[in-house]
Amino acid sequence: MSTENNVTCPCKSGKSLKDCCAPYHDGTVDVPTAEALMCSRYSAFVLGLSEYIWKTWHESTRPDLEILGGLGLKWIDLKIVDSQAGSNSDNQGTVHFIASFVSGNKGRILDEVSDFIKEDGLWYYVDGESATADISRNDSCPCGSGIKFKRCCLR
Repeated sequence: MSTENNVTCPCKSGKSLKDCCAPYHDGTVDVPTAEALMCSRYSAFVLGLSEYIWKTWHESTRPDLEILGGLGLKWIDLKIVDSQAGSNSDNQGTVHFIASFVSGNKGRILDEVSDFIKEDGLWYYVDGESATADISRNDSCPCGSGIKFKRCCLR
């Protein structure tokens, strides 16, 4: 994984990958909040870091590594809508996010409220309630370019 200073973190923080999610991915820093874990997991999906996604998934709901989904998708945007609890002093939290992706020749939006728990000082994704919707080819691209989706990230 490249952690060069000029590589922007996929989680949309505006920081470099090196100064944002990479320290969580490589285990040099523990993730401090449920929202930070959500963002680092999104970045891991973008970067194809299946082992990180798997190890940050709580063992009570974790799928087999071989059937972990979402890695073959082109992830294009993440927006955090809301977070409840999930601070460094909490043991549980929820994060509502909207993520956009391309699968084949279709754009989709994933709207999910995810549940997280902290055990032995480490945050884990447990599960979430989600819904998906299509992105129309003529909609503005979710990446924020201002260009129609069909002329931007769908290409």
